[in-house]
Amino acid sequence: MDFHFSPQEEAFRQEVRSWLAANMPPSYAADSFEERNADDRFEVQLAWQQQLHQGNWVGIHWPKAYGGRGATILEQVIYAEEMTRVHAPGIANPLGVMLVGPTLIHWGTEEQKQRFIPKILSAEEIWCQGYSEPGSGSDLASLQTRAVEDGDFFVVNGQKVWTSNAHRADWCILLVRTDPNAPKHQGITYLLVNMKTPGVTVRPLVQVTGDAEFNEVFFEDVRVPKSNIVGELNRGWQVAVTTLMFERANIGMGFQLEPVIQQLIDLSKRVTSNGTPAWEDTSVRQRLVQLLTEVQALKYNGYRNLTRQLRGSPPGPEGSLAKLAGSELTVRIAHFATELLGPYSQLALGSPHAFDSGKWSRRALSSRLMTIAGGTSEIQRGIIGDRVLGLPKG
Repeated sequence: MDFHFSPQEEAFRQEVRSWLAANMPPSYAADSFEERNADDRFEVQLAWQQQLHQGNWVGIHWPKAYGGRGATILEQVIYAEEMTRVHAPGIANPLGVMLVGPTLIHWGTEEQKQRFIPKILSAEEIWCQGYSEPGSGSDLASLQTRAVEDGDFFVVNGQKVWTSNAHRADWCILLVRTDPNAPKHQGITYLLVNMKTPGVTVRPLVQVTGDAEFNEVFFEDVRVPKSNIVGELNRGWQVAVTTLMFERANIGMGFQLEPVIQQLIDLSKRVTSNGTPAWEDTSVRQRLVQLLTEVQALKYNGYRNLTRQLRGSPPGPEGSLAKLAGSELTVRIAHFATELLGPYSQLALGSPHAFDSGKWSRRALSSRLMTIAGGTSEIQRGIIGDRVLGLPKG
């Protein structure tokens, strides 16, 4: 790919930059954002997404017919670079924008697109993902949540777990088994479920960081209209894989790690060992350069995945490469920070004695999440071996 920007692309950059200069929330402080509790962070992200939506800056790569800008690959790169440059907050409905919307554009009926997509962009409706179950995580196709036909409805019974933002969500993309006699990758149907439907119960799970962003979700005789099927009855696995590919590609984009690496370099200049800044240690600088190189490689691999999507195809198995590399790199960055900090890494978030208010400790505790979400690292290695490298099974 040629990354020399044309005059039109540079004009687009100036448009993004000017809009950000005029619209970044004055109350948003990037340095203190991580110190806020989960509910406060969500409120900031909700207000920010609504503001972005007013400026038509949400889902810019989506087709114009569905509220996007039809942005080119390089315009998406520019947009991501500018958001990263100003440390803009994330959005409140990332699953809806990054996963549900693209999946509906690819698989949904026109009625579903018109009904759901506008409120995904505006964050009027928040989405969660009902995939994992207590006995079906990495082996997702073994899921047991059942949906039985009853006239124009399905009646759903079962349990999901590790469902991010379910306690805030209005809607859920839900995988259910509709044919228990079919092979496990068949007989699965992909449903859109209103989380306010009678019979849906959400129980938050408290994490080691003290937040409760994950949930158990119970479905007891929940009635879902058949019009809420995405794709075909008993063929939802194909749709689910598309969603997973979008998720893995987004996890591995790498843009968000560039400022983190810069923060790590800054930390190395402030942390001392025997009175000498860690930065002056050659071995520390070598590790920082290695991490920075991996971030750049991850970013350019992300560009390749975006190119595939813009050609009209959903992300392929190459998304597993990005997901594996990005999630494990996140862990290594966070853990190297704890090495630099030494005993200070044990101080809690918000401690007056901690470096950077303890945010590195929080990052280290939460970093393992990304090696599990969207399919564990072990699952990604299996996909890469099978579908990218063509290695024999068994």
